[in-house]
Amino acid sequence: MELITITPPYLYRGEGEAITAMLIGGEYSRIHIRKPDATPAEIRALVEEIPPALRGRLTLHDGFGIAAETGVGGLHLNRRNPAAPDGWRGLLSRSLHSVAEAAELDPRFDYAFLSPIFPSISKPGYRAEFDHTELRALLASKPNIYALGGVTRGHLAELATLGFHGAAMLGAAWRRVIDPAQFALQLITSGESPEEVIRGAREAVEGGCRWVQIRMKDAPESEVARVVRELAPLRQSRGIILLVDDHVGLAARMEGIDGVHVGKLDMPVAEARRLLGPAKILGATANTTADLIAAARDGADYIGLGPYRFTTTKKNLSPVLGLDGYRRILAECHAEGVGLPVTAIGGILPEDVAPILATGVSGIAVSGAILHATDPRRATEEFVTKINQTHIYNG
Repeated sequence: MELITITPPYLYRGEGEAITAMLIGGEYSRIHIRKPDATPAEIRALVEEIPPALRGRLTLHDGFGIAAETGVGGLHLNRRNPAAPDGWRGLLSRSLHSVAEAAELDPRFDYAFLSPIFPSISKPGYRAEFDHTELRALLASKPNIYALGGVTRGHLAELATLGFHGAAMLGAAWRRVIDPAQFALQLITSGESPEEVIRGAREAVEGGCRWVQIRMKDAPESEVARVVRELAPLRQSRGIILLVDDHVGLAARMEGIDGVHVGKLDMPVAEARRLLGPAKILGATANTTADLIAAARDGADYIGLGPYRFTTTKKNLSPVLGLDGYRRILAECHAEGVGLPVTAIGGILPEDVAPILATGVSGIAVSGAILHATDPRRATEEFVTKINQTHIYNG
């Protein structure tokens, strides 16, 4: 099945290199550059970062005026740009949202996207409503229709069965895949000094934790960077995910960090995503259904939902949720088509693991129950055992 990918709508540092690497990798036949808020100059600058020999495999959604002179091979017509420039000889594509539209596709278009086939990853709440029988009948006579909307690699066999010639990916092509086993237990660090933070994190990793969030709210960035440098080797030796709390700029520019977590009072999620780019993990804190849906819409990869119960670890605590709160919020998000991984946080103890995971959350985040224990390693092992006993990984 032929695959196309569409860029995130924002510009980010290193994007030209990322596009080039994806084209060279060969998995995707074309890359659509969709930047609705970018100027023609910004689009030109991005295109010119990509080797001329690869630009024929690019399609622009905006900035049509620079296409011919930069060697871009395709244009995608849309509401912002409904017509190609006079004399355009490259590929043309467009988007469709119904079987009737697709059946009447103008033959001047080389291909078209039909969406949403599945609930959208990049547009929470954007739902699929196509009848499969109608799709099969359409695709039997229209081989140039590509599936779009919520497409992941796990959907490709089903799409081929329906008769799609190809598929287009957005979020699933660029974002990191979160491993549910790593996500199941997260350590939120604490400590009065970098040495104490490092020591606690290492003990938790020795106990089986594979997701560490460096949280040093009152420390200067230089100390956070020092802790990252000390713990980064564990990413290879122990297979951990290493995030920092709040320090988005540090996460964006520093090697050895998998991503960042932003709280409700930190940088807005959308701004953090633009700075971070799509390839690093972005987590966000939520306390309500509205918080969670907004964070998903703005580009979060996962949600820290809480607090489960009262905790002294965190200042400015939001209202306590309890088990009923998790069940309600997850049900409401499911009804809206939002399915990000969710980790529960806030005063969680080993005996809470099974009932919390039974609500549908994907993991638990712990700080004091591990780091304030007499033996943090053994405390971590107890949490890991409880998680493994539930045999639940909700994704």
